[in-house]
Amino acid sequence: MQADLTEGYGVGKIANMSAELMTRFKNVTADGALLELVIWKVPQPVPPTSHGYKYRAVYVVDGVRIVGFDNERGKGDHCHLDGAELPYTFTSVEQLIEDFIAAVDIRRTK
Repeated sequence: MQADLTEGYGVGKIANMSAELMTRFKNVTADGALLELVIWKVPQPVPPTSHGYKYRAVYVVDGVRIVGFDNERGKGDHCHLDGAELPYTFTSVEQLIEDFIAAVDIRRTK
């Protein structure tokens, strides 16, 4: 699967702080699955993370989340794979996108 994750920029609010939208991508595939990725650059890390990004990436099939990556406040960086929640080590935006695409590719070929 080749996803076009083109960058779009904007400014918004997340949890009462200014944030810069780095990228937003949403696609419904021919088979009806949903792919969505949103990444914000935030002025302060989202606790308990130490990096300056807030993100969510999700792959949904028939209303069920198959793959998800996010850094929810209080939980930190983690991923959801096939119904299980696992820790995720965030290293960069580029790696996050690669990890998300790889996790989706594995599940789309099953």
